[in-house]
Amino acid sequence: MMCPSLTDGVTSPGTGSQPRELQIEMLTRSLLILFGSQTGTSQDVAERISREGRRRRLQCRVLALDSYDVVNLINEPLVIFVCATTGQGDPPDNMKNFWKFIFRKNLPPTSLCQMDYAVLGLGDSSYAKFNFVAKKLHRRLLQLGGNALLPIGLGDDQHDLGPDAVIDPWLLDLWRKVLGLYPVPSDLSVIPADTPLPSRFILNFCDEAPGISYEEEHSENQRPEELPSDHKPFLAPIVSNQRVTAESHFQDVRLIEFDITGSGISFTAGDVVMIQPQNSASDTEQFCHLLRLDPNRCFVLQPREPDVTCPVQLPHPCTIHHLVSHYLDITRVPHRSFFEILACLSQHQMEREKLLEFSSAQGQEELYNYCNRPRRTILEVLGDFPHSAASIPPDYLLDLIPPIRPRAYSIASSLLAHPLRVQILVAVVRYQTRLCKPRQGLCTSWLASLDPQRGPVRVPLWVRKSGLSFPSEPNTPVIMVGPGTGVAPFRAAIQERVAQGQTGNYLFFGCRQKDKDFYCEAEWQELIQKGFLTLITAFSRDQEEKIYVQHRLQEHGALVWELLSQHGAYFYLAGNAKSMPASVSEALTSLFQSKGGLSSPDAATYLTTLERAMRFQAETWA
Repeated sequence: MMCPSLTDGVTSPGTGSQPRELQIEMLTRSLLILFGSQTGTSQDVAERISREGRRRRLQCRVLALDSYDVVNLINEPLVIFVCATTGQGDPPDNMKNFWKFIFRKNLPPTSLCQMDYAVLGLGDSSYAKFNFVAKKLHRRLLQLGGNALLPIGLGDDQHDLGPDAVIDPWLLDLWRKVLGLYPVPSDLSVIPADTPLPSRFILNFCDEAPGISYEEEHSENQRPEELPSDHKPFLAPIVSNQRVTAESHFQDVRLIEFDITGSGISFTAGDVVMIQPQNSASDTEQFCHLLRLDPNRCFVLQPREPDVTCPVQLPHPCTIHHLVSHYLDITRVPHRSFFEILACLSQHQMEREKLLEFSSAQGQEELYNYCNRPRRTILEVLGDFPHSAASIPPDYLLDLIPPIRPRAYSIASSLLAHPLRVQILVAVVRYQTRLCKPRQGLCTSWLASLDPQRGPVRVPLWVRKSGLSFPSEPNTPVIMVGPGTGVAPFRAAIQERVAQGQTGNYLFFGCRQKDKDFYCEAEWQELIQKGFLTLITAFSRDQEEKIYVQHRLQEHGALVWELLSQHGAYFYLAGNAKSMPASVSEALTSLFQSKGGLSSPDAATYLTTLERAMRFQAETWA
């Protein structure tokens, strides 16, 4: 039976079908692995599947879903989808375009009838919409005629062994199915797990040093009409870096302002700024020492396979120092794949045996205790395995260590109030584990260290849309619940609405103590006096009994119910995803019953109705 094209009845976003020669090659033993990843875990799993496929002599391609021309999916005989779920059941940023396309109602129901597929989801069962994206994608692929090789895999971060508890047995089933369809050629054999595969890249070392710095090259390559993006961030000068918590408070929180003059960047309340951090000078130096790398040595990166592209973030030529300081994420907690690859490269028997144990399915509990529980970094692991570190060939650096991922921060200012400026509210991440060295967040610690008073400082950044959108109709009230740094997007919204003359702004703000971490207090008080803001605070540690924002919502339930039910108010929530969102939702359904007279089922239905109408919106983070 001939399958209709995915483009039948729709406008193609891509470049057309693939050449016949490539189609014939794909039909031999080709595996396409597509991932949707927000933090890098799904990409890591996708690359693990690729390595295991290559060991089984499959031709493997790994691509982010939005990097793949989706109209060519009809030509793919075998596809594995690895998808994370973000926020309140949303797809990751790098699969949103694919998501919109695959759910077009006019796609023919037999579009993918020649495709065998499997879906692996990565999620957290503490969230209401556990693995929602993977489940929905699996059903949609079935609707389009795809043939599921095996049931959907649902990895769970809450499992004692993490998502690998599901991934390991799921992959065993997958390879049994795949090899049944595409057996290893009789003249070949499966490549053993302890044999290193060829690296993805070759570092061709050269004597020529870069003629200009990365910053200069970056500025020269930035076209005036090109908006900043992850490929070409804008190097924004820091205007100010101000601590907004008391010096005696345990938490260092910064209000940081950037100058975006000449960038072309524009944004509205609810948008986020993406910041590309870098490793500290001391960590970069220690890494080069452990691996016996000359930081000043230059190289040109060359892909080993034709379908692999070089990272656009790296200059050509590039120095080892720039690669380590700006690209390799040496302070992250390594995934299991790190130990797997390092074990293959190690030439030290005792270290190799331990690395093999950590990378095995049986060794996952011990690996968790060694690595995840104390939050041990890649740099520290390499220090624990010095002989293995010293024997790592430079060509394998990009296989072994993932790239530094940009961090997203809610924009805490409005262009109407602060033209050509971006402000963010950043809590510097520092904590202690059983290891001697305190843990710290890469980006927040780096930002906190930047002092514009010591000289010009520029930070690579760009802006993207977020899940929060505020009503355009004038006089529509907004209720905002933002404990801690969750208040950041609401500061932007309030500034924007005040500049437009809108007065119906209701903010529930929570922190520990009024005199230590009451962010922007003077600003709020001024707006209250001018009649632009109603502020309700919850200082959890200023009295014996802890009081949180959900308690204040209950106390002011009559006001909240009146605003929602009679004045068409919008309700917003931002902050830590651990327990606060569920507590706020419970407080809302409770006040719907006590103040609105709704039954328990009707109260839950009312909250769902608000969500569907976009009158209840949440932006949460781990």
